[in-house]
Amino acid sequence: MKKFAAILLLTAYLFSTTELHQLLKLPVVFEHFAEHRKKNKNISFLQFPDMHYLHGSPKDKDYNEDMKLPFKTADNCTATVSPVLIPQVVQAPAIPLIIPSGNKGSPFRYMV
Repeated sequence: MKKFAAILLLTAYLFSTTELHQLLKLPVVFEHFAEHRKKNKNISFLQFPDMHYLHGSPKDKDYNEDMKLPFKTADNCTATVSPVLIPQVVQAPAIPLIIPSGNKGSPFRYMV
């Protein structure tokens, strides 16, 4: 049960703080490939990513559909790191108590 909880928490963390959630768009790849396959029977599956990922994002007829593919756009996914700096303890210099040598008794008797 601990292993399952650890995997669940790690998956939730990675999907929310990295671009790993783009993998959820994989069905869109196969749908879009099927559309290209209807237009051109000779296109292979390796030519499809070459056309969509290796040559930039040309503005063609299906540009809006192309932008729905995984890893074509960056979502608002952020991971922030806030360093915590613990201040060093600064010790104030000790002020020595000066007692006049001619006084006998308490040095505080004259402070009234």
